[in-house]
Amino acid sequence: MKHIFTLSLSLLTAISLYAQPGGGKWGAPQSSITGKITGKIIDNNSGEPVEYATVVLMNAFQKQLDGTLTNNKGQFKMTELKLGKYMIKVSFVGYNEITSDTITLTKSNPDFDLDDIILENSAIALDAVTVSAEKSLFENKIDKIVYNAEKDITNKVGDATDVLRKTPLLSVDLDGNVELRGSRNIQILLNGRPSGLFANSVKDALKSIPSDQIKSVEVITSPSAKYDGEGSAGIINIVTKKKSIEGISGSVNTALSNRTNNTNVSLSAAKGRFGVSGGGYGWWTLPRDATTTFDRIDSSNDVLSTLTTNGVAESTSFGYSGNFGAFYDLNAYNTINSTIRFNGFQTSNDGFDYGILNDTSFHYYTKDYLSTNFRNGYDWSTDYIKKFENPGQELILAYQINVSNSNSDEQAVSNDSIGNWDDFQFNNKNENLGKNVEQTIQLDYTHPFSKKFKLETGAKTILRAIDSDYQYEQFNYNTNSFEVNNLNTDLFFYDQDVFAGYVSGNITFNEKYSLLAGVRYEHTLLNGEYASELNDFDDNYGNILPSVTIARTFGNFTNLKLSYSQRIQRPSLFYINPYASINDPTNVQIGNPNLSPELSKQIELGYSTFVKGSLISLTAYYKNTEDIIESYLQIGDNGNGETTYRNVGTNNSIGLSGFTSVTIKKVFTIRGGFNAYTYNINAVIDGQSFSNQAILWNGNLNASWKMGKGWNFQAFGFYNAPKYTFQGINPSFSLLSMGIQKDIFNDKGAIGLRVLEPFKADKEWKSELNGPGFTQNGNFILPFRSIGLSFSVRFGKVKFDARSRRTKIRNDDMKAGESGNGGGGGF
Repeated sequence: MKHIFTLSLSLLTAISLYAQPGGGKWGAPQSSITGKITGKIIDNNSGEPVEYATVVLMNAFQKQLDGTLTNNKGQFKMTELKLGKYMIKVSFVGYNEITSDTITLTKSNPDFDLDDIILENSAIALDAVTVSAEKSLFENKIDKIVYNAEKDITNKVGDATDVLRKTPLLSVDLDGNVELRGSRNIQILLNGRPSGLFANSVKDALKSIPSDQIKSVEVITSPSAKYDGEGSAGIINIVTKKKSIEGISGSVNTALSNRTNNTNVSLSAAKGRFGVSGGGYGWWTLPRDATTTFDRIDSSNDVLSTLTTNGVAESTSFGYSGNFGAFYDLNAYNTINSTIRFNGFQTSNDGFDYGILNDTSFHYYTKDYLSTNFRNGYDWSTDYIKKFENPGQELILAYQINVSNSNSDEQAVSNDSIGNWDDFQFNNKNENLGKNVEQTIQLDYTHPFSKKFKLETGAKTILRAIDSDYQYEQFNYNTNSFEVNNLNTDLFFYDQDVFAGYVSGNITFNEKYSLLAGVRYEHTLLNGEYASELNDFDDNYGNILPSVTIARTFGNFTNLKLSYSQRIQRPSLFYINPYASINDPTNVQIGNPNLSPELSKQIELGYSTFVKGSLISLTAYYKNTEDIIESYLQIGDNGNGETTYRNVGTNNSIGLSGFTSVTIKKVFTIRGGFNAYTYNINAVIDGQSFSNQAILWNGNLNASWKMGKGWNFQAFGFYNAPKYTFQGINPSFSLLSMGIQKDIFNDKGAIGLRVLEPFKADKEWKSELNGPGFTQNGNFILPFRSIGLSFSVRFGKVKFDARSRRTKIRNDDMKAGESGNGGGGGF
C-alpha cells in the first residue's frame, strides 16, 4: 500500500509538471535532434535499488519541466529531450533530496547516462520517523504505533471497540476491558486528552464513538517525559476526524441488526479563519438473555460446604453522545480552539437466580433482582496556541474541565428459602450516586534550536474532586418497611491533586542515530474523608520518572530502537470506592481506599522493516511492576465471599509482540498481530502465600478483498488466551466477523451486510479462582451471533487544511476500573 500511495503521489506530481505550458520540454535550443537522460537510484546503506523514487527534470535555472518515477530496478529514463542544459532532482520519502550537476545535451552527445545516484537516509526527527509498509494504514514512529483507521474500509461500520480490536498490540474483551500487551494499566485519551467519557465505563464509552469518525489510534508503549507518568503499560490515544475545512460537509450513518443498532450524524462548516463542527450519535441494544452458573467448594472453616447457583438475566442498554467545536485564527501566529462533548449511557439487568448450599444442612433459595446504571457527563476544553516565525516554536496554554455523574440502583428480593439460612430471607436496595469533577491547566513550550535539536518543557496541574454517596436499605418484615443499614451507608469524599513538570530533548546526531530523552517529576496529594468521620486518610508522595529512547535507521525503511521508561499507576475510584454491592450476600465486592500506586520499569527493543510491500515489526520487552493491584477474593466465617483489591506483590514479565501487513496484487490485504508474555508473581496476603506463573498470549488476523466495481469483502478474528491472576484464571475471549460492502453515490455512500460469529450462536466464558481452603468456578453464556445492515452517505464539498486544532491536554494518570481504563477515575 505504501508503494501505491507513493506511486500515486509521484504520478500526480509528474503529471502536473508535464501539464505546464510547453509540455514540459522547453529552455533548450531548437534542433531536430532529441536526446535522453538515464540513470539508476541506489540506497546508500543496502546498495539496493530504490523503487518509485521521484525524478524531476529542471532547466539550468532549476525550473521544473518534467517528471518520472524509477522502476522496480531503480532505473529511470527521460527521452525526446531538446538539446540544451538540464539538471536532475531525485527525492523519496525517508531520503535526503539530491540534485545533479548541470547536464549538457549537444548534437555530438545528445544522450547522457548518469552514474549511479546514491540516496542517503534522511536525518529523521524523532517525532516524525515513520517506518511503514503501508503508510496509509500503519505507521511505526519512534514513540508510538499509529493505526490509520480512516484508511481501513472495514471501519465504516461499528464503534470504537471494533477499531481497537484491529489495532496492533491491543485486545478488548466482552466487558470492554482494554489491554496493552496483556495489561489493563493503561490510559485512554480522546484527541490527546483524557475524557469524562471514559471516567465511568470504558465499555459504554467505546460504544458511543462511531468507528467511521475515528481518524487513527496511537499506541504509545514508551511515553516520553511530555506525557503524564500514569499508565504503567502505556497510552492509547483515539484521534477523531476533525480537520479545519473550507466549506460545508456532513455525513449520516446507520446500522441495524438483531443485537446492536446505531445512528450517527455529523456536520462541519468553515470560512476563512472561523469554523464550527458538531455531531450526534446514538446506539441501543435489543433485549437478550444471559445464563450463569456458579459453584464454590469451601473448607476454610473446617466444615466442607458447597454453594451452587444458576440464573438467567435479561439485559438492555442504550447510549448517546454529542460534540460541538469552534476555532478562530486571530492571525497566522495565534489561534483559539474550544470543544465541548457530552455523553450518557444506561444499562439494565432484570434477572432470576436460585441457589443451593450444602454444609451441615441443606439450604435452598430463589432471588429476583433488577439493576440500572445510568452515567452522563461532559468535557469542555479551550486552548490558546502561540506560534513564532521560527518553524516548530510553539507556546500552548490549555484549560479543561471534565464532569461525570453516575447513578446505580439495585434491588434484590428472595422469594422463598428452605432451611435455616436467615441471610436469604431479604429484600435489599442499593444506591450509589457518584460525581467526578476534574480540572486541568497546562502550559507547554517547544523550541527547535536547530534541525538537529528540539527542546520541550512544560508544567501541569490536575485537581480531582470525587464524591461517592452510597446507601443500603433492608426490608424489615416485622414493620413491613425499608430501613437504612448505617453500617453500609455513607458519603465518601476523595480528592487527588497532581502537580507536574517536565523537560525533554529531541536530538538527531546524524542520518543514522537519534535520541529522545527527558525527565518528569510528579507530586501527588491525596485526601479521603467520610461523612461519618470513619477511617479518614491523607497521603502525599513524589516521583521522578525518567525516559530515554535511542533509534538507529537503516536503508529500506528499517528502524531499530531501544527505550527505557519508568511509570506510575495511581488507583482510581473504581478500586478505592468503599461502596459495596451486597444484594448477593454470597458475593460482595468493595473497594480498598488504602491502595498504594503501582510503580513500573520497562525496557524494550523494537525492530521494523519493509520487505517487498510487507511491513514486519517486532518488539521484545522486559517489565518490572511493584505493588501490582489485583482483585482478591476471601471467604468469611459465614461462608460468603468478599472481593476487594490489594497490592499483591511484584510481577516480572518478559514478552514479544509484533504485527505485519501484506498486500497481494493490490487487491488482497492481510494484517495480523500477536503478543506473548510471561506472568510470574509471588504474593503474601494476610500471612498467606500465593504464586502463579503462566505464558499468556493474544493475536488477531484481518483480511480484506477489493472485489472491483465498488465491492469490498472483509473478515476479522482475534483470540485472547485466558487471563491469569495470582488467585486463578479469568476467561478467554475470541471473535469472528465477516462483511461485504458496496460503494454507492460515486463513492460518497456505502451499503453493507455484516455477520458477527457466523458459526456459533452463543459465546461462553469460564473462570476459576483458588484461595486458602476454597475453589470457585463460574460460567457465563450470552447470545452473540449478529446479522445486520449498514448505510452511510457523505455530502458537501470542502477543502481540507491540515492545521491541527486538537487540545494539547493529556491527563495520562489514572488506573481506572476493569471496565474503566479511562481517565479521571470511575464508579
